[in-house]
Amino acid sequence: MITLDTSGSLALLDAADPDHAACVEAVARVSGPLIIPALTLAEIGHFVGPKLSPQSLARFLADLESGAFALDYGEGDLPRIAELVQRYRDLPLDLADAAVIACAERSGGVVLTLDLRDFGVVAREGSITLLPG
Repeated sequence: MITLDTSGSLALLDAADPDHAACVEAVARVSGPLIIPALTLAEIGHFVGPKLSPQSLARFLADLESGAFALDYGEGDLPRIAELVQRYRDLPLDLADAAVIACAERSGGVVLTLDLRDFGVVAREGSITLLPG
């Protein structure tokens, strides 16, 4: 299983992204579903439309609907998210990134991200592993 951060999601969706091939290869190496925390949907949507196109956003939503990505609601993650935001307040770690980390911690610990600034700090502590690295 792989939990997708916004940056990893965008690279997967955009064939012109310089990290697209590395992200596609990383996803192909790991079995299991691609998980998107529900708390990241607005952030992904915010970037997909302007960065790519309205058609890309429509394809992303169709992929969600078809089950290409597993949407994770993480109802029980709020205490962990709050803990992460407080612990890493100096980064600062935002809500979406904390939701990705909490989801990954209970789903195998693997995160697809290009955001090494925030996720790299957490990964060094051992609760998550980063791809495509």
